[in-house]
Amino acid sequence: MANIKSAIKRTSINEKLRQQNMAQKSALRTALKAFDKAVEGDNQADALAAFRYATKKLDKAASKGLIHKNAAARHKSTMAKRLNTFTA
Repeated sequence: MANIKSAIKRTSINEKLRQQNMAQKSALRTALKAFDKAVEGDNQADALAAFRYATKKLDKAASKGLIHKNAAARHKSTMAKRLNTFTA
């Protein structure tokens, strides 16, 4: 355990940020699963809404550095392909 006041503060800040990152990643995974479930169903409107929500979550996660920007682009591309085959 750290003895210096600034090191103790830094440790507590890092823990808070870690908790926030975990929550945002969990919300991102939930959004991706919701899109998968919407595509599995037959409702086109739900799939489109889930796609928009998941895309927003991916962009925000990439901008904050939670995931790499190319990983976000890859997920969005795959989702768009699935949505296009579903709506066609």
